[in-house]
Amino acid sequence: MKPTVSIIIPCYNDDQYIEQAVLSALAQTHPYKEIIVIDDGSNSETKAILKKIEPKITTLITQENKGQSAARNVGIKEAKGDYILALDSDDFFEPTFCEKAIAVFVEKENIKLVTCYANLLYNDDTQEIYEPKGGDVFDFMFVNCALGTSMFKRKDWQNCGCYDEYMRSGLEDWEFFIRLLKTGGQAFVLKEPLYNYRKRSNSTTKTANKKKNKLLYYIYIKHKELYMSDYDNFVTHLLSRIEKEEFENDKNEQRLEFKIGKFILNPFRWFKKMLK
Repeated sequence: MKPTVSIIIPCYNDDQYIEQAVLSALAQTHPYKEIIVIDDGSNSETKAILKKIEPKITTLITQENKGQSAARNVGIKEAKGDYILALDSDDFFEPTFCEKAIAVFVEKENIKLVTCYANLLYNDDTQEIYEPKGGDVFDFMFVNCALGTSMFKRKDWQNCGCYDEYMRSGLEDWEFFIRLLKTGGQAFVLKEPLYNYRKRSNSTTKTANKKKNKLLYYIYIKHKELYMSDYDNFVTHLLSRIEKEEFENDKNEQRLEFKIGKFILNPFRWFKKMLK
């Protein structure tokens, strides 16, 4: 008998896309699967959609809002499958992803994570292909080299300590993958765009980018021994980030809008000084 895949779909206020996500899970060509949806304190509109599609779902779990990491952990604890695929409720997979991912796990013993290329879908209806690189834990030190919605073994999720429920502002996938790979193994990339990822203005990724420095500090401190083991590259990376930010700041200061704004504000700054 082929191994079962548990497809875990946390959902928070996503009445527009949750049905498509569930349908893409049901359409997977791998025959042995279960679909677990976690309603993470959604609004009434989303609950109405979930009620409509509940007959198509293996398990629907309802809880108060606890964040994506907690919702995923709750779903995986309920899962019966050997493999876990965490799917965001506003995205969707192509039908062959699970089948091709499991074939990689069966063929290659050292694989801890299987990901793929993704179609990035923008609000203006444009698209582009994103190609994660995969690799080992050292490849993941400074950037997430896999999609957040990748496949892994349930036993590995349990062994490395589940998703970090303190990380409610983003980057929880990347931090989880670091722990997943710290004990060895590789992330494998299917070089096909088998995932469709909506780049929305209110997404968790957008939120994470606004709080990125705090999130990076949390990850760097949590995995201090890893970064210290490759200290030279770590310092080089940090200096490179500082240099890049300084370059962007200099570039912004040369923009016409910045110069006009500075010209307009200068008289007010002078007046403020005079009042001191």
